[in-house]
Amino acid sequence: MPLTPNREVFITCAVTGAGDTTGRSDKVPVTPEQIAAASVAAAQAGAAIAHIHVRDPETGRGSRDPALYREVVERIRDSGTDMVLNLTAGMGGDLVLGSTEAPFPTDPAGTDMVGATERLVHIAELRPEICTLDCGTMNFGEGDYVMTNTPAMLKEMARQIKALGVRPEIEVFDTGHLLLAQWLKAQGVIDDPVMIQLCMGIPWGAPDDLGTFKAIVDNVPEGWTFSAFSIGRNQMPYAALAMLAGGNIRVGLEDNIWLDKGVLATNEALVARAVTVVQSLGGRVLEPAEVRRKLGLEKRW
Repeated sequence: MPLTPNREVFITCAVTGAGDTTGRSDKVPVTPEQIAAASVAAAQAGAAIAHIHVRDPETGRGSRDPALYREVVERIRDSGTDMVLNLTAGMGGDLVLGSTEAPFPTDPAGTDMVGATERLVHIAELRPEICTLDCGTMNFGEGDYVMTNTPAMLKEMARQIKALGVRPEIEVFDTGHLLLAQWLKAQGVIDDPVMIQLCMGIPWGAPDDLGTFKAIVDNVPEGWTFSAFSIGRNQMPYAALAMLAGGNIRVGLEDNIWLDKGVLATNEALVARAVTVVQSLGGRVLEPAEVRRKLGLEKRW
């Protein structure tokens, strides 16, 4: 795929994630009320899509409790704010080995491995327009955590997502994940138009250097829609880079808690800055209705 600037850009805001960021920033939303409010604020700032995880309100840790997702979605819908909802389906594939000398039994505090249907319970109930599909297995961080998504698991999850009428956003963390996404498409479990997210700079996935990014973008199949992001201080440079490479933008507190050096960000402030980036580069930010037409989405409310 040639690197041609995208002049019609949609912005996704990943409002909270599941990582250990709540101890480093009081701006990261935790409760369903806070996550819904953050999503609405991001939409008002210019994000067409809200990418949503939920957290245990008591501990702040990532959760896959369908009741928490239901409350977030209902609060957003009751607000009357138009936005495209993208719920994560990444939870339930978490493997934390016991130790370097005794990998088994696994660490029960961090391991959460469940079947395809259980990973999609909240998707089946709430029918968001989009849900994520983490397209591969990889090490994360410096400990013993492994993000676990086998080809068989992904094929079954993709099949169920398709049957629900939800558009999967394929999360590509490394170069081989793009090949796995192409294989899933060839298996007939992903419909056009295919939507992928290039997740750069996450240890130990694809580094966020220009050469690696271009190598991945060059291999995105013709007709696929992609967004891209990097984490930490490279979040905003990647907003510009994604647009210049022909893609769309993701920002938000899931990936970066800072607006400027020493200044904690809010989701809406990050979105507002991304809007400025798009406009400064001669582009236009798409509204939710335009994104639905582009991606073939059905408005759910």
